[in-house]
Amino acid sequence: MQEKIQRIIKDALTSLGIAECDFKVEHPDDLKNGDYFTNVALVCAKVAGDAPPAGGPNEIAKKIIAELEKNLPQKIERMRVAGPGFINFYLSPEFFRNEVEDILNKGDDVGKNAMLSGNKIMVEYTDPNPFKPFHIGHLMTNAIGESVARILEHSGAKVSRANYQGDVGLHVAKAIYGLLKNLDWRERKPTHSEEAENIGKAYMFGSKAYEKDPGAKREIDEINKKIYEKSDEEVNGIYDWGFKATMEAFEDLYKILGTKFDYYFLESVVADIGNRIVRNNIPTVFEESEDAVVFKAEKYDPKLHTRVFITSKGLPTYETKELGLAEEKFKTNPGMHLSITVTANEQADYMRVVYKALSLIHPEYENKMTHITHGMMRFASGKMGSRKGNAITGESLLNDVRLMVAEKMQDREFGEEEREKIAADVAVSALKYSILKQSIGGDIIYDFDKSISFDGDSGPYLCYSYARASSVLEKAKKENILPDPHAAPEEVWEVEKLIYHFSEIVERAAREYEPHYITHYLIELARAYNSFYGNNIIVNKEDKTSPYKIALTFSFTFVMKTGLHLLGIKAPAKM
Repeated sequence: MQEKIQRIIKDALTSLGIAECDFKVEHPDDLKNGDYFTNVALVCAKVAGDAPPAGGPNEIAKKIIAELEKNLPQKIERMRVAGPGFINFYLSPEFFRNEVEDILNKGDDVGKNAMLSGNKIMVEYTDPNPFKPFHIGHLMTNAIGESVARILEHSGAKVSRANYQGDVGLHVAKAIYGLLKNLDWRERKPTHSEEAENIGKAYMFGSKAYEKDPGAKREIDEINKKIYEKSDEEVNGIYDWGFKATMEAFEDLYKILGTKFDYYFLESVVADIGNRIVRNNIPTVFEESEDAVVFKAEKYDPKLHTRVFITSKGLPTYETKELGLAEEKFKTNPGMHLSITVTANEQADYMRVVYKALSLIHPEYENKMTHITHGMMRFASGKMGSRKGNAITGESLLNDVRLMVAEKMQDREFGEEEREKIAADVAVSALKYSILKQSIGGDIIYDFDKSISFDGDSGPYLCYSYARASSVLEKAKKENILPDPHAAPEEVWEVEKLIYHFSEIVERAAREYEPHYITHYLIELARAYNSFYGNNIIVNKEDKTSPYKIALTFSFTFVMKTGLHLLGIKAPAKM
């Protein structure tokens, strides 16, 4: 409908002899002001300056309306001029009934589009390092990356998910040092999580020792050398166990978060590839400077700066490893149209330099790399520890939220296993919604209590709204009331005026890599459905319009379930 309105307006401008201008057709914030509005008259008047071809904005708007009324599509009921030349469009009840029927027919495919059909896209995200804790930043990157991947898939792309692991480096040596000094941390535990927790403690122990104890620093540097050389049997054994334990613990978390990766890239592999790329492109791209190898990116873009790619000691930097990673991605996934990387904001500057260097070496990659960055998570309470009093990690935060949700559900009549499953899924919804509800890039203030509210701007509220609608459908099934989109009353409810927006929202989220458009829309839709639920008896055999209300409820569940899926959230049938 949005495209149809744009098209008929352009035809009207041609008929009126008004030069075409760059106007918008959008939904108004307040549905009392119509279902769509356009600023065409205002823009055309501004373009014309002191001599508009058909008078001022209001006069132009009136003439456009008069021209449109000559051949107005049936599904547009009326139009009116509003404000300084805006035109509001009001759609017919028939349009909304047809949209409800269309959603019913599409089911879980609602909102799908072919915008990216034929495109191969790789999304790299999460990237926790073995031997280190899975921290809150990894939780944020995972939520954003998984949602972007799902939105692009829903828009027709063939998406692969990638994870980059820092399997070598000083952090590994610090952890192994801690494990060598604290034998009890090396004991095998019943779960991967418990083993990874001890390895995380060993890493913290080694990090503190490295900073404060010169003797420990020398020992850790020696361990680091042994890791690269694979020259010490004990160190090799601890490395193999620690790598496996932390990677399996990460996999357990990915299952909870709803992520399954297709590719894992290792720093130990891409470092050598990057080193070769840099040395093979001296002096054409890189140049030697004070025994190091640098890239003077400002030569190509004044907004960029010089960065070191190989140190004076001959060691590859993060930038060099990113070069190797990028080349390995395109080699691993031939014919890839786009490589997306999701990281924290602090990596934005050096990634721009890396991309510029890579585009000079591989011009064919220049427009095939996108970097999405996010801010930090802070806590409204100022508290930075878990319930156990430890430094908070991504896993402990997820567990704390799960326990809070389970406490809220104590009065619900569920079996223990079912309660735990629902609490885990709702906890994920609380965290993911909090991360995804604002535009990517800014810091997030996480409020524990608000995040788990069943009645507010939260993931659990969306889940609860879906569960409520599902219970209505269960009741209708027992009463043997079947959905019928043709049994509509004269009244048009707000939920009908919102539900058909979903396809437009998905397309916009895909174009801009912004899941927050979906979160905002789902909250608005849930509130509209809950208002409809509160003001109407939906299941009633005596009501001839009840089958339509059931059809509308079915449509709501399809949109809500699909929307939650695009956010990486499971929609529970019960809560």
